[in-house]
Amino acid sequence: MEQATRRVARARAVAAVVAAATLGVAGCDAVGGGSPAPSGTAAKQGRPSPKPTPVWDTGPDSVAAVGDSITTGFDACAVLTDCPEVSWATGGSEQVDSLAVRLLGRTQAAARSWNYAVTGARMADLPGQMARAVRRSPELVAVMAGANDACRETTAAMTPVADFRADFRETMRTLREALPKAQVYVASVPDLKRLWSEGRTNALGKQVWKLGICPSMLADADAMDAAATQRRETVHQRVREYNEVLEEVCAEDRRCRSDGGAVHDYRFGTGQLSRWDWFHPSIDGQSELAGIAHRTVTAEKP
Repeated sequence: MEQATRRVARARAVAAVVAAATLGVAGCDAVGGGSPAPSGTAAKQGRPSPKPTPVWDTGPDSVAAVGDSITTGFDACAVLTDCPEVSWATGGSEQVDSLAVRLLGRTQAAARSWNYAVTGARMADLPGQMARAVRRSPELVAVMAGANDACRETTAAMTPVADFRADFRETMRTLREALPKAQVYVASVPDLKRLWSEGRTNALGKQVWKLGICPSMLADADAMDAAATQRRETVHQRVREYNEVLEEVCAEDRRCRSDGGAVHDYRFGTGQLSRWDWFHPSIDGQSELAGIAHRTVTAEKP
């Protein structure tokens, strides 16, 4: 009997301890009175965390372009003449559907895209073009330059790679000082040697080349001797080095995307070359450039 009484007493004591512990836990979880409000992870339970804003916006609402004769549409519509209406970057032509048109629609592209490219420009000219472009506060700047740095009177006159790098960095710095969050699309320099190979099949084109178009590559277009072959190969190698610089400097900026060599690797055929100089992009060639740019800009990942 005495043992039974002790067992009942122990059971009651255990029950009292459990009850007290339960009340204590409930008191700690309650809000109000003297209890502290929940904070930290506990306060966030049951609520989804907000998604971080992506660094790259695939739908910018304004576009500016800087660069050289390719971006001005040179020789696409008439001989030795700019034709910005068919520019791959900002043109309004329905035959091209420029990058700006594909991103913004034709009406908005007319009002919210600007072209500061200049025929004949080299990389050293781009900081000045960029300084004008940033006054518009574009959300995206399209860059295509470097062909004229290789297209010189001689291979010795080509822009040194170190200078090309310094000029491109200065261009990016000009943008970043004014617009820290603007995005940049950088097109690679086309394969000038391939353009020579395609264009040399046209007699009219070779006559236009003699007027001074890219002499380091196009002079003596039919010459196949060792000196001419070496000259063209030297230009070809310099273009590859320029493209390495474009990718490397762009990679230093998290709001910059290069095309990964897509323009350089694109196999321009006679249909994509100007019917006047067989070197610059035709209207169809401009459309191909626009497509490459649009795919790069709108890709979820670079």
